[in-house]
Amino acid sequence: MNQRDADAVLALMDDDVEIVPRTAAIEGSLHGHEGVRQWWKNMLDVWPDLTVEVVEVRDLGDLTLAAVHLRGHGAGSDLPSDATVWQVSRWREGKCVWLANFDTPGEALKAVGLSE
Repeated sequence: MNQRDADAVLALMDDDVEIVPRTAAIEGSLHGHEGVRQWWKNMLDVWPDLTVEVVEVRDLGDLTLAAVHLRGHGAGSDLPSDATVWQVSRWREGKCVWLANFDTPGEALKAVGLSE
């Protein structure tokens, strides 16, 4: 992501991956590689200088839970954004088949039927 290498990100994604952004209640989920490209574009349209730092990753079998620190500045306002989101991903045969973003680890785990 930080190198803006969409092909490298897509190489980790199943052809039928589902991305559930934090705005999914408004916009819905995104599907497939075209959905990943749209998700990527949406983020960079809002924060053109977005950087991502993976802070923590928990291996939960076919799931991973990751704390991801996001930094950037608003495209129109130049206001700084500095936040940590929690991503839970489901993996099959080395590819991400489902990825969702949450505000807390508890929300992320609850979404997949687990608890802290």
